[in-house]
Amino acid sequence: MVFAPVATGARVDAVVRRLGDAIELGLLADGEQLPGESDLAGRLGVSTVTLREALMALRQQGLVTTRRGRGGGSFVSLPPWPAAQRLRERLRAWSTEELRDLGDHWAALSGAAARLAAQRTAPEDLGYLLRTVEEFAGAAQAPARGRLHGRFQVELAAAAQSARLTRAQVAVQTELGALLCLVLDDGAYGEEVANRQRAVVCAVRDGAPDAARSLAERCVEETAARLVALRLRL
Repeated sequence: MVFAPVATGARVDAVVRRLGDAIELGLLADGEQLPGESDLAGRLGVSTVTLREALMALRQQGLVTTRRGRGGGSFVSLPPWPAAQRLRERLRAWSTEELRDLGDHWAALSGAAARLAAQRTAPEDLGYLLRTVEEFAGAAQAPARGRLHGRFQVELAAAAQSARLTRAQVAVQTELGALLCLVLDDGAYGEEVANRQRAVVCAVRDGAPDAARSLAERCVEETAARLVALRLRL
């Protein structure tokens, strides 16, 4: 999904957001070489001129470095923390109505995934979800929490054994990008999220579809509400 074609519209901004969020969330590893310009432009569905402008913007943000000569190219430069100002500017680009709409869509996906997972997935197959929850609970910094929060949502959709739900959840996480770092910087709230995730996994393990759906929806709704509240304060 990182290199899937971007939506039409402000193409340079869309490429910067897509690659910048993937870098800040750790979906692209520090030092990883990006595909060549022609290849990457083709994958993203943009012109090489658009891609070069986007890479220039990413270099200015310190997210990409470029090496010349043999063995050169564009390489990921992972910052220790997401640029808070960049994330706030990204959040300002959303209206509260758009955020609420995305939150509704996200909650519906998560709830449906949890309900189906409770009906379809055996308890012994939930180890990866529990590991993700414990990694999330032990994460000390917001970027790691953001990555693990997104991973939990995608893994929950995968546990539903629905390819469409999983693709839709990946798309939502790609759209949200690193914005979740803005609300997961609070350690106390991170602990609350971890407890909610544990409750979702327990309901799935116990084969309780209605409880699993309700718990998953509430977990997402709370996070989305915090994003909306932060947007109102900007």
